[in-house]
Amino acid sequence: MDMKKRGDLSINGFGSANGGEFHKVIINGKGTVTNDLECVEFDCNGSGTVNGNVKTNSAKVNGTGKIKGNLECKKLIVDGTAKIGENLYVENFKVAGKTTVGGRVKAEEIRVKGRLIVEGDCEAETFKAESLFMIGGLLNADQVDIKIFGECKAKEIGGQTILIKQKPALMGLFKPLIQTQLETDLIEGDKIELENTKAAVVRGNQITIGAKCEIGLVEYTGELSVDKKAIVKESRKV
Repeated sequence: MDMKKRGDLSINGFGSANGGEFHKVIINGKGTVTNDLECVEFDCNGSGTVNGNVKTNSAKVNGTGKIKGNLECKKLIVDGTAKIGENLYVENFKVAGKTTVGGRVKAEEIRVKGRLIVEGDCEAETFKAESLFMIGGLLNADQVDIKIFGECKAKEIGGQTILIKQKPALMGLFKPLIQTQLETDLIEGDKIELENTKAAVVRGNQITIGAKCEIGLVEYTGELSVDKKAIVKESRKV
């Protein structure tokens, strides 16, 4: 990204600005950018709205950020609330607050410690989650590592290695007050280890069905292990 002759855009208090090319964009207070935005750094600390697409190297949302188009960046950190109207293209994505994506997500690494909602597919090399997420389409990643601590849903899950475990309560004293289960139609991978998961079909090579799982059909090519506290209606080696 060419940074020559680029100024900064700073909105403090109430204000609005046209889009364009900048080095750094900071929104404090309540600000609106009326068109597409391209910058090196994008920080939203108050309530910010971009009525277009955003392309940047790094983006941080500490307050409430709304981007009506696509967001394309190398690094995205959401500690507040972010809403992306269309698609998110990112290399490294960390969400500790809440992020809603109206389209699809394509990333290299995703770490979820807050809440992630994706209306479409979610594709990454690594997907790690320790809290809540809802994915309307396919969750596809080489490495899927989920520690359930709340309601987790995906239409389908695919990957090389898929580990879904129940996140232990802190010191055995605090337990989540909402449902803690992952629900999906299909899980398909090479190595699959599941706990507390409800799925219609699980298909893979080495499969371990742990406690509190409810599985309709398991198809496996290598080995299958089923916990005595799990329910598997049908299994077959193919």
